[in-house]
Amino acid sequence: METLESELTCPICLELFEDPLLLPCAHSLCFNCAHRILVSHCSTSKPLESISAFQCPTCRYVITLNHRGLEGLKRNVTLQNIIDRFQKASLSGPNSPTESRRLQPPQRPYTATISGSIAGTIGGGGGGGTSGSSARGSPATSSHSHPHANHTNHTNHTNANHSPAVVAKMDPRISCQFCEQDPPREAVKTCVTCEVSYCDRCLRATHPNKKPFTSHRLVEPVPDTHIRGLTCLEHENEKVNMYCLVDDQLICALCKLVGRHREHQVSSLTERFDKLKQTLENNLTNLVKRNSELENQMAKLIQICQQVEVNTAMHEAKLVEECDELVEIIRQRKQVIAVKIKESKVMKLRKLAQQIANCRQCLERSSALITQAEQSLKENDHARFLQTARNVAERVAMATASSQVLIPDVNLNEAFDNFALDFSREKKILEGLDYLTAPNPPSIRDELCTASHDTITVHWTSEDEFSVTSYELQYTIYTGQTNFISLYNSADSWMIVPNIKQNHYTVHGLQSGTRYIFFVKAINQAGSRNSEPARLKTNSQPFKLDPKTAHKKLRLSNDCLTMEKDESSLKKSHTPERFSGTGSYGAAGNVFIDSGCHYWEVLLGASTWYAIGVSYKSAPKNEWSGKNSSSWVFSRCNNNFMVRHDGKEMLVEASLQLRRLGVLLDYDNNSLSFHDAMNSQHIHTFEISFLLPVVPTFMIWNKSVMILSGLPVPDFVDGVASDLLEQQQQQMGLCRQESPYLTGMKTCH
Repeated sequence: METLESELTCPICLELFEDPLLLPCAHSLCFNCAHRILVSHCSTSKPLESISAFQCPTCRYVITLNHRGLEGLKRNVTLQNIIDRFQKASLSGPNSPTESRRLQPPQRPYTATISGSIAGTIGGGGGGGTSGSSARGSPATSSHSHPHANHTNHTNHTNANHSPAVVAKMDPRISCQFCEQDPPREAVKTCVTCEVSYCDRCLRATHPNKKPFTSHRLVEPVPDTHIRGLTCLEHENEKVNMYCLVDDQLICALCKLVGRHREHQVSSLTERFDKLKQTLENNLTNLVKRNSELENQMAKLIQICQQVEVNTAMHEAKLVEECDELVEIIRQRKQVIAVKIKESKVMKLRKLAQQIANCRQCLERSSALITQAEQSLKENDHARFLQTARNVAERVAMATASSQVLIPDVNLNEAFDNFALDFSREKKILEGLDYLTAPNPPSIRDELCTASHDTITVHWTSEDEFSVTSYELQYTIYTGQTNFISLYNSADSWMIVPNIKQNHYTVHGLQSGTRYIFFVKAINQAGSRNSEPARLKTNSQPFKLDPKTAHKKLRLSNDCLTMEKDESSLKKSHTPERFSGTGSYGAAGNVFIDSGCHYWEVLLGASTWYAIGVSYKSAPKNEWSGKNSSSWVFSRCNNNFMVRHDGKEMLVEASLQLRRLGVLLDYDNNSLSFHDAMNSQHIHTFEISFLLPVVPTFMIWNKSVMILSGLPVPDFVDGVASDLLEQQQQQMGLCRQESPYLTGMKTCH
């Protein structure tokens, strides 16, 4: 036993290890002793927290500490368990005196670490827990003075060591657990090491001021349930001092040595405590953050609800106001129409009253004449009758003859035909009263749209024409981007024409031979909606032959659209831009092209020797087009068709019946293609990295040719160009520094 005790003795305090630390050099050291070593290195300029290393007292190996200090070192759990069993065996041995057993406190197996017992029991019971360092306390405060000394030392010792959780659980009526009298005296201290509460007398008897009792930790009296550690479920009276990571539960040393957890991976309670605490703190932080977000969201929702109430009241008030205005308008119109009816009534009654008065006056005159005539008829005396009746007879005859004058023109029309009321349309409108909604999207009518070389007229229709306040036309150059939503969002490139009242609009100043994307937006007070995008294109740049460039042996027509070989035409003056030299019978167009997509056709007629294409302004005028690096042409020499550039030519297939040659210059996409316009066939395409503006060029050696310019691109040509462009993008990219058609060309002799 003495040999075993020497192995369990700390090299610093020469006592059994207490809360041993496992150093990296495999030696062990009491936690308090390690703390005293660090304290010995402290100074005014070097506080305890700044010390990051110390030497092992056994082998002088330098121990490096992390930011957690001594807490970062592992506990020697196995060594602590051996010490616990050694102490238990020593107390229960046959050589121990009875009096000693009577005076000594009932020893309990010491926990693997004080942090495990304090943090796992007192801290757990108090709800707050204590860290290992706070539970242990410093070496200076862990010891206490002799029990017979002034009791203040016990009080100071206690106040310096007990945790807030323990203080919170202090009970002044806790009884001494060591007293033999009945009832026991009131406890004044609780020994955390012994896990027993003592009165003053028992404390002095059981804890003399000498080792090993000076290392016992005394606190204010606490209930026994708060100081005892948790016991193992499988081994009675064994405290849990490890944590099984496999089964995720608390275990004791026997569980690890001989129990079902012996093959399992375990960790110390402190390590598991720190990890679980950190996890809980992190989850708690996240939960608090989420609760804060939920509170903010709920506050926003409450604010929105309040705003809904405000908006509802506002719209209800607006509805009442609008309906009251409608009722007021109807009331006013009712009054106006009623006044008109009354005025018509008064006018009709006035006329009828006048007619009645006239009729009454005529009736009175007629009645008097009738009475007078009847009196005359009663006269039997012929002489008297003749004397009196002649005047009456004349008056009656006159009254009968002028009956149309005497009888007034009576208008018996009582109807109000000019006051017919028909409110069916208004009733229908009133029945359809509702909130105004955004108009349906308009539709661009491609078949009605027209274009010139610099204008496009856009036509559209709308199902809600009466509810539309205005239209807005937006357009931009089409770059080949198929994602119209992404294109529409790039607002910087869009031109906008606002406040259009008609269903059509003509855009001026556009680039020739260029594709554009158009949107039409229908707008009213409730909002707006866009039409589907429409791709429209301006026509090619129109041009004519430039007389200043025509060879002196060429004759141009008055409209400068036809050129003919004429050996007798020698009157032209020489200019730098004129084609000259033997055999260079050519002329150029009167336009330089530096953008867009342009198409023109050449009517070849009976000519069998010609060269048609484009060139830079700097191309030599005293040699054939295509003989230099500044010109590209399609040529026919009798029955051979070829393309030529930079003095190299390549045969191509074309019909001998070729009478209409189509030329497509897509400057923006670096291509020049030739087509049989009558048979809708593609002949050849040059891929050119244009560096300068180009001009159309024409050469003939027999007959004549005619130019048709400013034409829209035919569908078959546009389709071929799109296919070629897609192939170029997939295989070679948009730009080529070298033209691929040069391969396999032969020099023209």
